[in-house]
Amino acid sequence: MNVSRIALAGGVAASTVLILAGTASAHVSVQPQGEAAKGGYAVINFKVPNERDDASTTKLEVNFPTDHPLASVMPQPVPGWDIKVTTSKLAKPLDMHGKKINEAVSKVTWTADGGKIEPGRFQQFPLSVGQLPEDADQLVFKAIQTYDNKEVVRWIEEQKDGAEEPESPAPVLKLTAAAEDAHGATAASGSDSTDKKATDDHAKDEQTTASASSSSDTTARVLGIVGIVIGVAGVAFGVLAGRRRTA
Repeated sequence: MNVSRIALAGGVAASTVLILAGTASAHVSVQPQGEAAKGGYAVINFKVPNERDDASTTKLEVNFPTDHPLASVMPQPVPGWDIKVTTSKLAKPLDMHGKKINEAVSKVTWTADGGKIEPGRFQQFPLSVGQLPEDADQLVFKAIQTYDNKEVVRWIEEQKDGAEEPESPAPVLKLTAAAEDAHGATAASGSDSTDKKATDDHAKDEQTTASASSSSDTTARVLGIVGIVIGVAGVAFGVLAGRRRTA
């Protein structure tokens, strides 16, 4: 009897954990590929899981923050999905690489065009974005997910300090400390160093190959001369032996 009760309690507890885990993780989120450094550019992915057992996701709308507008937003093509980028006029122009930017992306919409996110599946929607703000630790993107049964889920609730995670949290992109060069000078320097090392290694290989070739040529010449000397000696020996027999 006790064993049955323990087993039943364990089963209920396990089911509860699975349900809570599924509820906590099954929402639209955003993550960078690598890092999203302040003042730089990044590739970010919006991960969209399908939460329904009897419907498929056919549309995703992502609204961009207005307090930190992004002038450069380039979506990566996703097979089976149509992409629309919406821009809006800025109240305060942005200064980007010495140019005044009067418009910024306010929304990106993915609409199924032959594709869909079926039950038990998820889809990622990549974007290249920049220039990321230098005076913020995170960016909040409010997303709207639409199913083929016309149900709409609004992932727009912002997390408040010290509070539990809201029921429909908005995707949040965490920003890391600014790099030395937001445009990849460090990476370029590393690339130059790598190229220089590759050039040096190639030069060493050529020297090694040349030395080996030179050594091989010298050895071949020496062996050739030795062979000639031995051949001449053999002929001379044969002539002398012939003369002795004749005598």
